[in-house]
Amino acid sequence: MENISNYQQYLRGYDYTGKFPVIIDFYATWCGPCQGMAPMLKRLAQEYEGRVKVLKVDVDKNQALAMAARIRSIPTLFFITKDGNIERQVGALPYQELTRLTERIIDARL
Repeated sequence: MENISNYQQYLRGYDYTGKFPVIIDFYATWCGPCQGMAPMLKRLAQEYEGRVKVLKVDVDKNQALAMAARIRSIPTLFFITKDGNIERQVGALPYQELTRLTERIIDARL
């Protein structure tokens, strides 16, 4: 299990406040699976608005953060509890799994 403090110095500009659970989507514009997940993440952000913050990080434009987060494959998602505990998921996920993991970080059952 990782903690957000490992990456805090790199998160300036991404509005991580610790008040809400956060999902960080590490993606690239040229990545097919990333583009396939984009509408699902947008839907997730809308459905959980006010309870979860969804952030997107383009690994090509934010190489320092991607390197610090040890992103080796995309898409990679960080599901972060409001206490800062991180569950890393690599690869595209179906919407049902996205909602299950989102509920877990809301309930802080990582």
